[in-house]
Amino acid sequence: MKFMNTLVALLLSLAALTPSLHAQQMPPEAPPPEPILVGTTQSLSGRFKEEGRLQLEGLLMWVSDINARGALLGRPVELVHYDDHSDSERVAELYEKLITEHKVDLLIGPYSSELTLRATEVAEHHNFPIVTAAASADRIWDRGYRNVFGIDVPSSNYMDIAVTEAAKRGAKNVALFYAEGDFAEDVAKGVRREVAKHGMNLVLDRKYVPERMDFKILAQELKAIESQTDVVLGATYLADSVAIGRALGPGKRMEVDMVALTVGPAAADFGPMLRNNVEGVVGVVQWLRSVRLPGAQDFAYRYRKMHGHNPGVHAAIGYSAGQVNEAAVRLARSTDRDAIREQLRTMRFRSLLGHYQVDDTGRQMAKRNYLLQWQDNHRRLVAPEYLAERKLIYPRP
Repeated sequence: MKFMNTLVALLLSLAALTPSLHAQQMPPEAPPPEPILVGTTQSLSGRFKEEGRLQLEGLLMWVSDINARGALLGRPVELVHYDDHSDSERVAELYEKLITEHKVDLLIGPYSSELTLRATEVAEHHNFPIVTAAASADRIWDRGYRNVFGIDVPSSNYMDIAVTEAAKRGAKNVALFYAEGDFAEDVAKGVRREVAKHGMNLVLDRKYVPERMDFKILAQELKAIESQTDVVLGATYLADSVAIGRALGPGKRMEVDMVALTVGPAAADFGPMLRNNVEGVVGVVQWLRSVRLPGAQDFAYRYRKMHGHNPGVHAAIGYSAGQVNEAAVRLARSTDRDAIREQLRTMRFRSLLGHYQVDDTGRQMAKRNYLLQWQDNHRRLVAPEYLAERKLIYPRP
């Protein structure tokens, strides 16, 4: 009996020890993987606040999509972003902070060539690859940098499609006006090249400074030459485009065969801002949600559910900048900067925005702009022909 009591006590002691012994033998729970940090600044205030807000919304949707699919290289993705106030000095400070303090893994540029020039200076200083978003000034890629990779159409090619479509229809005389700054001045340079190539004439070649321009004066200059002009081309931003339209006067417009502008007409609120006096106005655009290309309608539907409004072109650009970075990481199977740089330099990829392929400078060479026209108070894609949903009305109605 004494033996049995001793045996039972021993068994009970072993049973009591079993959980602690089991716990000691179990491997510790693995810590969650460190997130991949993507750094950017976008303009949520200042001159570029509308475009910057849309780019940020596109980027946020890209991050949400990646994490919903199961992360990137087994790691969740987080976006570290700041409002750059549309200020180039603040951009430089913030990209320095993203690299040195936040120690981000990937970089995406801000809106506009002006701000991107400063962001890329910082990235190059740290030998850090950066994918630019809506930025296309030639100077971004003419500095010999090895870390700057663009997705936007180079600005000197921005208006090629508008000039070509006008030339096809017999246009001879062109009036050109453009804002001071790298982007618009490069657009103007490209317009001069294309006008000469098609044997057309420039009857006006006018630069203006947006901050100091009385747009009534510019409107008067344009009206004064309309009788000798077939096509008016403007390298402008949204605010400038609207200001010039309003300066013509209520219900007034340029009586020429075509008015084509950069940036402004692509915005959904361009028509309402001009009280819908936009019939026939043409704009160059990198993307439109009605474009008949893979993913456009799906993106537009899901974006509307996420943000409560339809996506503009800058939302698609933000999303696509994320996609290009993602493709480079997946191909490199790493976030190592040298490996990412090599993929961005050599890879070919199709994003929501279109084809990605860069030359030795990092300048985009596979993407071309589309042409839209305001018809019945809606933006309609009118060129190139294989993607067009409507025919270009020329002369404008």
